[in-house]
Amino acid sequence: MNTADMPLASLNAVKAQDREGWLALFEDDAIVQDPVGPCEWDPTGEGQHGKEAIGRFYDMFMGFQKSLDYEIHYQVARGNEAALYVTLHVTMKDGTVNSTKAINIYKASENGKIASLRSFW
Repeated sequence: MNTADMPLASLNAVKAQDREGWLALFEDDAIVQDPVGPCEWDPTGEGQHGKEAIGRFYDMFMGFQKSLDYEIHYQVARGNEAALYVTLHVTMKDGTVNSTKAINIYKASENGKIASLRSFW
């Protein structure tokens, strides 16, 4: 996959609630830090390592949301990385909508898959 296409492919798979499609975008040893730094589901801030852990992360965040939509404000790809400035609109199971601005950094592997996804929000 072209590095510039990674952000949209990732967002669209999550929006479509396509777990397997989203996981297929990642290398087996990929790292997801969402968000970067310690948080309640990642107290060490080291992120989710490998597809099994990334799959558990997907299940966790999909467990509390009904749907996801997004607005892309800016995107740029350079070398094997792409940066995306986006507003994520998460509709919770109770119908409330949480909107969060984020900067996502995607790093591509030599195989054209996502080696790492770092989300700052």
